[in-house]
Amino acid sequence: MPINIPDGLPAIEVLQRENIFCMTRSYAEHQDIRPLRILLLNLMPKKIETEIHLLRMLSNSPLQVDIELMRISDRPSKNTPIEHMETFYKDFDSIQNEKYDGMIITGAPLGQVDLESVNFWGPMKDIMDWTTTNVTSTIFLCWAVQAAMQHLYGVPKYLLPKKISGVYPHKLVKPLS
Repeated sequence: MPINIPDGLPAIEVLQRENIFCMTRSYAEHQDIRPLRILLLNLMPKKIETEIHLLRMLSNSPLQVDIELMRISDRPSKNTPIEHMETFYKDFDSIQNEKYDGMIITGAPLGQVDLESVNFWGPMKDIMDWTTTNVTSTIFLCWAVQAAMQHLYGVPKYLLPKKISGVYPHKLVKPLS
């Protein structure tokens, strides 16, 4: 089934080349089924790459999925054009009275940074609190899991000298064939 994404989003071309059925919002308005409303808070530096990655996965659904992109307003993106952010992303103020079926909060490259010292920790806590009443189900990815565990459940983040899980450099020791 299609993912419903904003008209003109650059990810459309990449996804369509991969035979992923994308439906623009203007076309989706004429359908007779209510799509799932999913909000994506994209904290990753390379916003467009992250959009493409997540939209690929969300497109593999039997339901229409309406995607809205959100940003933390006082956190400018260093790696994504401002025009892209202004065209496709909404600020928390503009969506805080909305209800969503689901939300995805991505990670950020802040693995060795204490949560309290993150410059957007205040707005992040406000958003996480808001999800408890306005979002049916929230998925936290990577760093956002640590943020949610500490803020929502009181489980602290521990800074370790090296990582203990995740993706590591590797090499094939024995070929399969």
